[in-house]
Amino acid sequence: MEQATPDLERLLQPSPLEPLSHSDAGLEAVVDEEAEGVRDEDVPGNQTMTENNFWLKKIEISVSEAEKRTGRNAMNMQETYTAYLIETRSVEHIDGPSVLTDSLWRRYSEFELLRNYLLVYYPHIVVPPLPEKRAEFVWHKLSADNMDPDFVERRRIGLENFLLRVASHPILCRDKIFYLFLTQEGNWKETVYETGFQLKADSRLKALNATFRVKNPDKRFTELKHYSDELQSVISHLLRVRARVADRLYGVYKVHGNYGRVFSEWSAIEKEMGDGLQSAGHHMDVYASSIDDILEDEEHYADQLKEYLFYAEALRAVCRKHELMQYDLEMAAQDLASKKQQCEELATGTVRTFSLKGMTTKLFGQETPEQREARIKVLEEQISEGEQQLKSKNLEGREFVKNAWADIERFKEQKNHDLKEALISYAVMQISMCKKGIQVWTNAKECFSKM
Repeated sequence: MEQATPDLERLLQPSPLEPLSHSDAGLEAVVDEEAEGVRDEDVPGNQTMTENNFWLKKIEISVSEAEKRTGRNAMNMQETYTAYLIETRSVEHIDGPSVLTDSLWRRYSEFELLRNYLLVYYPHIVVPPLPEKRAEFVWHKLSADNMDPDFVERRRIGLENFLLRVASHPILCRDKIFYLFLTQEGNWKETVYETGFQLKADSRLKALNATFRVKNPDKRFTELKHYSDELQSVISHLLRVRARVADRLYGVYKVHGNYGRVFSEWSAIEKEMGDGLQSAGHHMDVYASSIDDILEDEEHYADQLKEYLFYAEALRAVCRKHELMQYDLEMAAQDLASKKQQCEELATGTVRTFSLKGMTTKLFGQETPEQREARIKVLEEQISEGEQQLKSKNLEGREFVKNAWADIERFKEQKNHDLKEALISYAVMQISMCKKGIQVWTNAKECFSKM
């Protein structure tokens, strides 16, 4: 479906403020001339960005089904992939009840393209992660095949959750590309590539260089980066423990099937006790077979933990961007200081440091006054440009810190709420499993009592 219906288009249309700018002309900031660092000490640490659910109040977004398809890739080779049906439904319909207004199919790779675009254009935002492409941290009886129906279903739920996360974000929900992702099936990829987001992506080598060479890092972002590493480590360990526990539980439950077989065989040689033994064996068989559904349901709780495993990388992406901005600022400050020194040396005729130009002067003689004046003039122009560039970078850095920290506080609030609910739900599930085990043995006890 190429175009959204007029009603949905009215609801989804981005704000007139689009495209969002990463600089605010009204932002007041004191710029340090010597560029002490990309900081904003006045940003309150306890203020959070209020969750904006405007879109979710206007429309419903769902990934309703998945479909296995066969096609040809860019290399003209046949491939099998899964497509997901995205449906959008208006909630506040002008003429009365809500109606289905738009639907289209997307591949997982298109979700990846959307997120990569968001990462580049909104580097100060903790961009919601996608569900895993291939299953990890699963108990041994569960298939890790990315075409397995159970895995595809869990990924469908994860992709829907990703869209809802973006739609509920106060900034991301207003992005035009996100709007087109939901409404424009044909030529959507071309529209994304036309933004040139790939050219604006930071080089990994440059990011690594900034990590080791930045001289004045912001302590808050350094601590946040360390926290994201620790969070990822803790959740990884938790998922591994859960997978091992699931394996043990699977074995314990299935062994109960042996009780059922033995009780059934025993009942065949007993007259008075036969019925009771047969009934107890039946309860054991039911108990043994129940573990398959239980552990498959438990994977959904694991997926909630995995989301924050991947969120840790999104946090690090914000920290890396800050390091890059800080590094660029320090390099600009260093270059400006060097030009000021050169200008001073030319004006006074005093050379403070070794330079190739100084050696050339000693070997081939002094410059004429006209040449020196011309060089001084060029340096003064470069210094003026450098000062403006330094102020611009400092202002941009301060705004980045302000916006990033506001979104990080919003993320922290969301994280605390979500993980609390996930852990409580997991505990409730374990309690329910224990109660079922107690009930099975209670029923067996009653069977034995009637013998």
